[in-house]
Amino acid sequence: MTERTTDRQGRTGPVVDIRDLQVSFASDAGSVKAVDGVSLQVAPGEVLAVVGESGSGKTVTAKSILGLLPASATASGVVLLAAKDGGDATDVVAVPRSRLRELRGSDVAMVFQEPSTALNPVYTVGWQIAEGLRAHTSISRRDARAKAIEVLGRVGIPDPEERVDYYPHQFSGGQKQRVVIAMALVLDPGLIVADEPTTALDVTVQAEILDLLRRCRDDFGTSILLITHNLGVVADLSDRVAVMYAGEVVEQASTAELFAHPQQDYTKKLLAAVPYVGQGRAKTAARAAAREAAQAGGTEPATVVEADGLRITYPGRLGRAGFTAVDGVSFRLRSGEVLGLVGESGSGKTTIGRAIAGLTKVTGGSLTVLGQEMRGVKERTFRPHRRDIGFVFQDPASSFNPLLTIADCVAEPLVVHGRADDPRAARQRVDELLEAVQLPRAYGDRYPHELSGGQRQRASLARALALDPTLLIADEPTSALDVSVQARVLELFAELQAELGFACLFISHDLAVVDLLADRIAVLYRGRLVEEGTGEQVLEAPEHPYTQRLLASLPVPDPVAQSARRAELARIQAVAADRR
Repeated sequence: MTERTTDRQGRTGPVVDIRDLQVSFASDAGSVKAVDGVSLQVAPGEVLAVVGESGSGKTVTAKSILGLLPASATASGVVLLAAKDGGDATDVVAVPRSRLRELRGSDVAMVFQEPSTALNPVYTVGWQIAEGLRAHTSISRRDARAKAIEVLGRVGIPDPEERVDYYPHQFSGGQKQRVVIAMALVLDPGLIVADEPTTALDVTVQAEILDLLRRCRDDFGTSILLITHNLGVVADLSDRVAVMYAGEVVEQASTAELFAHPQQDYTKKLLAAVPYVGQGRAKTAARAAAREAAQAGGTEPATVVEADGLRITYPGRLGRAGFTAVDGVSFRLRSGEVLGLVGESGSGKTTIGRAIAGLTKVTGGSLTVLGQEMRGVKERTFRPHRRDIGFVFQDPASSFNPLLTIADCVAEPLVVHGRADDPRAARQRVDELLEAVQLPRAYGDRYPHELSGGQRQRASLARALALDPTLLIADEPTSALDVSVQARVLELFAELQAELGFACLFISHDLAVVDLLADRIAVLYRGRLVEEGTGEQVLEAPEHPYTQRLLASLPVPDPVAQSARRAELARIQAVAADRR
């Protein structure tokens, strides 16, 4: 049980007390139980992390606190939410919707996983922050604007007086997440529910968001219920951890205790699935030795991709100067090799991947792909090479046609390139591909929405391999997956690469994932290649300050080690600030 403590408003006891919560959803196949007897408490000023795989009931439990469950849900049990003004606690499960509207924003607020969908694109961020104030208070428009400017400054948005009038599309991903946190903070709630607040963010931006949430706790006394699958984030921020599996809480402990001495087998499996820097060193060394042995026998691997002073500039509009996304980058990717391309958003990683696939024009330097110079190439000239290039997208849910079955989606490259007359004729090959990525053949008859995230990513990999490509481009293929699902996808990816021998450009912001798979690592910063080498060279002895900052920003699933890394990151940032 959580100790009874007193917060800044003088409240005693937990901010939220969940007792025997049960939630089920009505479906055509009958009632589906998503949460089964969950009991949790969050003390004032505490960060409780709830972890588990997709489908474990984490988000359903969190949304129950705000009464955000859909109409198809049936909830029972007790969810006692403490009043910010010190009044009686409210049982969220039993109150009418009118009362829930009063609680949301003032007593409890939510930070959603995807800020782009949480923010309204047609209103300025200042208007959206002030909306909560106007709904709960009689504040004037001028005072609401002033409060919006103040809270934007508190969450670290530069020039808040000017940017309060910006629209969501004018902010980066990390800044949009800060705006969503500002919306949650504006009414000074006692509890913030943060649902995957750092998913798919770069490690440097993720570190900034975690610092911001830490300040919410330390400076403003806000309690936080953190929903995440990133155990490094848990080790960095949380005070206690609750592990959920199949709708139940299977283990609860302090963060230090859980990471040092996990009790349940499921918790141990979760911790074991987390990739860490240095884990892939033996595998990449073995692959390098095999290539050297082949070269000693007179077999020189062919160059699949070669960039020499590559430059890609997007043209400006309305008289504005163009934007240079890639500036003078040079590298080489050989047959059977995996090159990891890392860097934060805007560094040019995806632009390079798209240029290699012929989807973005090369404006300077040289880029040779499968023997074809890409600068000035015509589509009809490059089209024959497309069958030799596979592409695994970051979000398979948006890359699949929702109206087609998985079998039809996987068969599409075969039909487009004339290997099959129609999807039905390609079905045998599709079944082989699905089995190769460890999906049952019967899944080919399902639609994309009927598969989990990890299953869709496997199907995406099957589609990319349909034409036996010489080159595979993987753009952030595991960024939004649970750690256990990510581990299975990465293991499968490594097995297929070893078996089929394709060259791969693996784009990611997760250094631990790249270290696990890549033979060499290239670090991009603001369109320039600042460091390149083996995992041992780049990750154990980084030379460039940016690579050092990337490494220090990567959270690790060890509270003690993560505390030291956070101090090291603060030191690196202080040195960088002094240099400026």
